[in-house]
Amino acid sequence: MQYDLVDLRLFLDIVTEGSITAGAQRMHLSLPSASARVRALENQAGIPLLIRGRRGVRPTPAGSTLARHAREVLRQTARLDSALAGYTRSPEVSLTLLGGGGAMHRIIPQALISFLRVQPGVDVVVAERRTPQMVRMLTDGDADLGVVIDNEAGDCGLEVEPLCDGSLVVIGQTGGILAGRSTVTYREVAEHPLVGLDTGSSLQQWIERNVGADGGPLARHRTRVAHLSTVITLVAAGVGLAIVPRNAVVADQSVQVCELADAWSRRHHLLAWGTKAKASSTALAALAQHIRLAAAD
Repeated sequence: MQYDLVDLRLFLDIVTEGSITAGAQRMHLSLPSASARVRALENQAGIPLLIRGRRGVRPTPAGSTLARHAREVLRQTARLDSALAGYTRSPEVSLTLLGGGGAMHRIIPQALISFLRVQPGVDVVVAERRTPQMVRMLTDGDADLGVVIDNEAGDCGLEVEPLCDGSLVVIGQTGGILAGRSTVTYREVAEHPLVGLDTGSSLQQWIERNVGADGGPLARHRTRVAHLSTVITLVAAGVGLAIVPRNAVVADQSVQVCELADAWSRRHHLLAWGTKAKASSTALAALAQHIRLAAAD
């Protein structure tokens, strides 16, 4: 049995107001039209739905059941309309944001959560890239903003600003082989099994390129996974050590954190602007501010 959504909404308004007249007014219907719709609804149901009295109306037990289900039907319809609206409405602005593996773990997700909530007319395309690739895309006008690494960006000619510390640290299981240590070299770390990111990760590529340039040994990775959160979970379970950005574990008490003594581990995140990005754009300036706040957290 199918019910008309207008009839269901009218019936809910009548039950809420306790009056057919008041319900008709809320739906901007005439009283005769509203009364006719209610009678048609009762005929369709095959039972009385309202008890009519001098002081108004109240639902019968069947009417109360109909009202309860009608509310849920109308809620689901509203959710469906909202979900489909995103496909039928063109965005007012579309921005492209780039970041490396470290920034993708906390900074960019936190910035997107807060930004997209308050900017319904702006879409953001996000992509993970290594800093040299980000610099090329920003220079060529293929991206608006990027969270780059200082010692890879160099004098790239882009407008940049300091963002936050992006240094790398070693993590291990609490109470494990890092216990009592404040610093450790990569050569010492490489003597133990590691948990790493997969080879397509920009962060893992950065680590291995610097280890190779430093003449350091390549460690045995017991496993490689796609996300830093999974790396941290495996390390906490004692699978192995891992090299991760400091800000990935700043609030995580499940692992032991130890400084890396190697110079290449010290680095900073910079916010870089694309050459064709309009810094005066309200949406772009707002996104940059949300990135700053996420980095500060």
